[in-house]
Amino acid sequence: MFPLKDHNPTRIRPYVTFLFVAANILVFVYELMLGDRLENFVAAWGAIPFEITHGEDLVGPAEQGFNHQPGPSFLPLTLLSSMFMHGSVMHIFGNMLYLWIFGNNVEDLLGHLKYFIFYIVCGVVAGLAHVMFNPSSTVPTVGASGAVAGVLGAYLVTFPHARITTLIFFGIFIRMMQVPAAFLLLVWFIMQSLQGFLSLGVSEMSGGVAWFAHVGGFVAGAILAFVMGGGAMREMRMRSRHYG
Repeated sequence: MFPLKDHNPTRIRPYVTFLFVAANILVFVYELMLGDRLENFVAAWGAIPFEITHGEDLVGPAEQGFNHQPGPSFLPLTLLSSMFMHGSVMHIFGNMLYLWIFGNNVEDLLGHLKYFIFYIVCGVVAGLAHVMFNPSSTVPTVGASGAVAGVLGAYLVTFPHARITTLIFFGIFIRMMQVPAAFLLLVWFIMQSLQGFLSLGVSEMSGGVAWFAHVGGFVAGAILAFVMGGGAMREMRMRSRHYG
């Protein structure tokens, strides 16, 4: 399933969502400009679980075929910097598409400042979830998907009845349908969880994807929506049912 848009109008302009999308795009453009230095940039500012769990900044050759570069003096800072880095055009496109579709409504729920804090916290929690399940990994992790997963978790618990225009693939056949957000997002979460547990202890199955970052971010977002949303959640849920 590939979401295209939601039918869930907002009351405010999502300036913070615009900000996060723009920041991710600008960092990606900067990465493209680095050329041969990109690998060094990713090695220095990507989140490397081993560095965070051991408090050691890895420098020098690595088995994965790249050289570790000196990162920030405060290594957990890479949990933040890695949130704005991406590995390919499709990587950033997918993350920004989901953020664009679902982020504005979560920002509407929380307000600009709370949403800013919410997004950062979800991204950091997602990174820590990946570290917890891969404490000895020396591979840099990059991408906004953990923070975006937090947005999806918040959207699920707040707007479960909202309709999402979605491309659904049946083998070689493609059909456009409107599906409830609860269906789309629960299927997404189940798939991430399944892939994550299947990948435990079998690195070849992980495909380079931080599955547990997605799971951790999603759960964090769902919980934080209740904690930070306050009384606005009930109103939003009723409005979601109206547009469902």
